[in-house]
Amino acid sequence: MNEYKVIGLMSGTSLDGVDVAFCVFKEISGKWEFEIVKAETFPYENYWIKKLKNLHSKYALTFVKFHSEYGYFLGKLTNLFLLKHKLKPDFIASHGHTIFHQPDKSITFQIGDGAAIATNTGLPVVCDFRSLDVKLGGQGAPLVSVGDKKLFSEYDFCLNLGGFANVSFDKKGKRIAFDICPVNIILNELATELNKKFDDKGEIAASGIINNNLLTELNNLEFYEKSHPKSLSKEWLEHLFIPVINDYQIPIKDKLRTITEHIAMQVSASTINSSSKKIFVTGGGVFNEFLIKRIKARTNHQIIIPDERIIKFKEALIFAFLGVLRIRNEVNCLKSVTGARKDNIGGVVYNIIV
Repeated sequence: MNEYKVIGLMSGTSLDGVDVAFCVFKEISGKWEFEIVKAETFPYENYWIKKLKNLHSKYALTFVKFHSEYGYFLGKLTNLFLLKHKLKPDFIASHGHTIFHQPDKSITFQIGDGAAIATNTGLPVVCDFRSLDVKLGGQGAPLVSVGDKKLFSEYDFCLNLGGFANVSFDKKGKRIAFDICPVNIILNELATELNKKFDDKGEIAASGIINNNLLTELNNLEFYEKSHPKSLSKEWLEHLFIPVINDYQIPIKDKLRTITEHIAMQVSASTINSSSKKIFVTGGGVFNEFLIKRIKARTNHQIIIPDERIIKFKEALIFAFLGVLRIRNEVNCLKSVTGARKDNIGGVVYNIIV
């Protein structure tokens, strides 16, 4: 039996905060078992939200300095977490926070310098999981598919409702995965216009009316016509999705209602099957009860929602696992998912010799 104790760090596009998860993985006779022993979300203060939102437009020196500053910040959070829970991991696997993701230009960048994390914690760090795949012509996303296959193989579809929705599943003996559509990143943004951080349980959306013209225009966006591999980014959202919404001078509750229906329709289209299957659903969108209700109404599948710890921390868990595969020098990024020329082992390792 091989056992690995890993800290997974994840910051998603919805800017809720940094997810920190202490995970234990055991390989027994070629099969993997896992446990999320302790996990916590550290909400972002306004300073970090403002910086992360606007960094893509800053000068190079400002960008590089913040890359280091944010890395030290992640190290500080990790130290606080380890001290609080009296934990001793083998290493840290950090996703960082995506600032740029333009795979068509061979660009992806996740802020949060792994060298700074390693220096601050004294622990080995695996980070920068996406760059190699993008340089190999891949999307560099979604990366959760390997973890889905090895840790959650009993489900037909693994659906994550985070800033963006993504799904992974087996097709003709190969694992495929792709981004579906924006979820929390746009729902939360609209909720802020009503002075709320988010639409609690989807209650505002539930009170709205669908605008059929807006719904049709969103569903007709070119991205949805593409076959996989494909991925979404904040840049796509800002340049192509939000302008469509802004063209409609309708109440926010109606925009929320319409986008919720749009999400449900796109999830349904992405998981279409002739027979009822099991969909394993995680991510913050699970707590949007109205969204889940609409997804159930649009599909014929069995929606399975796990315990709250897995809902909240599955992505941190998966990146911790990708770190394990990187340390073992095993494939953690599949060409069948990303469209890269080859399967690859993504991740840069920083290690301080004591």
